[in-house]
Amino acid sequence: MIKTVLVTGAASGFGRGVAFGLAAKGHKVIAGCQIWPQVWEMRHAADAQGLTIEVVKLDVLNEIDRGKILARDIDVLFNNAGIMESGPMAEIPMEVFRAVFETNVFAALALAQGFARKMVQRKSGRIVWTSSVAGLVKVAFDGAYAASKHAVEGICSAMHDELKPYGVEVVTVNPGAYRTGFNDTGMESMDQWWDQGERVVAHWPVRALDKQHDPAEMIAAMIDVIEADHPPYRTVRPTSAEEMVRKEQEQAWTIRV
Repeated sequence: MIKTVLVTGAASGFGRGVAFGLAAKGHKVIAGCQIWPQVWEMRHAADAQGLTIEVVKLDVLNEIDRGKILARDIDVLFNNAGIMESGPMAEIPMEVFRAVFETNVFAALALAQGFARKMVQRKSGRIVWTSSVAGLVKVAFDGAYAASKHAVEGICSAMHDELKPYGVEVVTVNPGAYRTGFNDTGMESMDQWWDQGERVVAHWPVRALDKQHDPAEMIAAMIDVIEADHPPYRTVRPTSAEEMVRKEQEQAWTIRV
């Protein structure tokens, strides 16, 4: 069945891969990019591959952009746009922490609410959220991002139960560490503010990300979740990450301080 899918954060990484992959399979894709140069670049990249993709400017923090896209009718919202800011919780500037939540939580929820109301009225639709393995376990030195994804998990679990009686589906996809560049730049982000004050907690001790996986695996799983008639509520990749999550969640019940 051909679906109309809105992909946010489509300029790079998982969003770009999913947008291109869905278009190649014949779906009607609306790809939202944060800034105009990304719109231009993605349009030309799609043309070069012979793909039909409607590329639009969609800064999820911009009320004008959100209002314009919420006027559209879609079958699936792939709520994928996100940012990562690193740093120890005792040191990270509050404005940086708030910025993570503005994008990953509040803007994403605003889009989900807008489309959910339309989906409820027609009694069909699916909202797919890019959460993270970081939304299921503790992540030292990346607490702001992890906290935002824990919030996403809470929102999605509630929305799933609240919207199910109306025929609207809410599911999550939870990537581990993949080579999209997102994790690398996210780890680097704390350097922007670290030297602008005295610090009492250590800088992130590890910078090597030599065990990241091929993003094609996660992109394929995301496309499956969007296309499937009855997808699982939660999709964690890679398999090793799912095993780690289950083990750490079980151990959390026995930790003592």
